[in-house]
Amino acid sequence: MKEKLAINGGPKTVNTIFPWPVFDQKDIDELTDIVKSGKWGDPDCSDIVAEFEQEFADFCGTKYALACVNGSVALRIALIACGVKPGDEVIITPYTFIATASIVLESNCVPVFVDIDPDTYNIDPAEIEKAVTSRTKAIIPVHFAGQACEMDRIMSIAEKHGLKVIEDACHGHGAEYRGKKLGSIGDAGCFSFQSSKNLTSGEGGIVVTDDEKLFHMIDSLRNVGRVKGGEWYEHHYLGCNYRITQLQASLLRSQLRRLEEQTRRRHENGTYLNSLLEKIDGIEPLKRGKGETIHSYHLYIFKYDKSKFNDLPKSEFADMLNAEGVPCFMGYPEPLYKQALFQEKNFMCYAIPESVSYKEVSCKNAERACYNESIWIMQNAMLGSKSDMDLFASAIMKIQNAV
Repeated sequence: MKEKLAINGGPKTVNTIFPWPVFDQKDIDELTDIVKSGKWGDPDCSDIVAEFEQEFADFCGTKYALACVNGSVALRIALIACGVKPGDEVIITPYTFIATASIVLESNCVPVFVDIDPDTYNIDPAEIEKAVTSRTKAIIPVHFAGQACEMDRIMSIAEKHGLKVIEDACHGHGAEYRGKKLGSIGDAGCFSFQSSKNLTSGEGGIVVTDDEKLFHMIDSLRNVGRVKGGEWYEHHYLGCNYRITQLQASLLRSQLRRLEEQTRRRHENGTYLNSLLEKIDGIEPLKRGKGETIHSYHLYIFKYDKSKFNDLPKSEFADMLNAEGVPCFMGYPEPLYKQALFQEKNFMCYAIPESVSYKEVSCKNAERACYNESIWIMQNAMLGSKSDMDLFASAIMKIQNAV
């Protein structure tokens, strides 16, 4: 006899609540102390911001870290600091949040979309190599969902062509590639601290780098163009106020203390869930084994084959899985180049050549991921127990048996 699905009034498979963010009384007490001090901003009293920056740099294994208002700004100021000029091309993936592309436009550069590896949903190094032209100046590999890109191959391509590499590690807090923290491998690495991220203060971002020249330029760009040792009313570069507050830095310091254990738990749960889901006909976890040594599972992604579920549309499958208590989402509905921003070239005042068009861009692997395959389980659910992972698999099998 088939079990009645939760979406139709049956019992839920998973009853665990997966809270996010995680905090305790110590977080509250530390924030209260800052509120009482009356020194909330930076540079009112920059000690706490500077302490967090040093702690995060140490965590990533880099010389420098510079906090800013969000991950989008982190990417943009890192790209600008790398010396790009109007009309330069920047190679990116179409399977990512809009900011990876919009910051390229905001820097007066041209986003060049290349396809993803169908096994990992990360940018395909072979496609990067094909896309390089004399106008290419940078590559922004996105460690999507916390899975490391193939950085050895990407760095080799960059060295061959004299390109800068800015890692979009906004999903990659604590993840590693061949034992090195994501963000520490390219010329610069960028992280987001937005509400859903594995390390969060509600909003915020940071850039890490080992390059002293980049460090000083990024520092100036996030601090209204000032330079170290200069006067308060002395501005050298076209920067803006992108600083974070003491309150955010305090939250981030306390969250950072939890991050290593949380990342280990997500990594272990993801590895275990892979072993369960690969046994279900029509479900295929994304592949591992391309260099990642720790996966941060900001998202747990698997491929869904509706033909093994009586042609149940992906959107309905995701609704059913959510109803069973598995926090999930059907992922991006389309690749970035299909957005009106690119199809209609709504670039406003940015210096993008008239010849640039996205009408004919087609990345088949990204389109298949968006339209047909991808299902995302949220990162807070990956902090559950091993028993929760068993129940996630049971929920999928329950749906398969019922449809």
